[in-house]
Amino acid sequence: MAYAYEQLLKVSKNFTIAAAFGNVHGVYKPGNVQLTPKILHNSQVFVEKKYSTAPNPVNFVFHGGSGSSRVEIREAISYGVVKMNIDTDTQWAFWMAFENSRQQIMDICRGRLETRKEKINPIRRNTIRVYGFVKLKIDD
Repeated sequence: MAYAYEQLLKVSKNFTIAAAFGNVHGVYKPGNVQLTPKILHNSQVFVEKKYSTAPNPVNFVFHGGSGSSRVEIREAISYGVVKMNIDTDTQWAFWMAFENSRQQIMDICRGRLETRKEKINPIRRNTIRVYGFVKLKIDD
């Protein structure tokens, strides 16, 4: 980590480092990922002493934050995490909201079709069958 810090500092004083401290990419339930944020703290202290810097000289990126507890996230932030990737969690939350809305719309459609299925003309009946819009038996 100190080597990366030294090399990046030659390019610019504005950079981030994505250090591994038990974080993983993907979907994990809280408790299934064992983070060790103390690694970030130890790295900060080492760089601070080696290069005579102010406290927390390194800006860390927290990749693979899915499944991390609030306590672990706050601890990582206290050790210099300035950016956290939560793409998987964001995508999952969006998908679940979309799926719930889609299901509600389908339920409304099913209810309307059930009350009107005898009035559905043959063309619409075939469209429903072909595209599977609604799982409803509407056979002649």
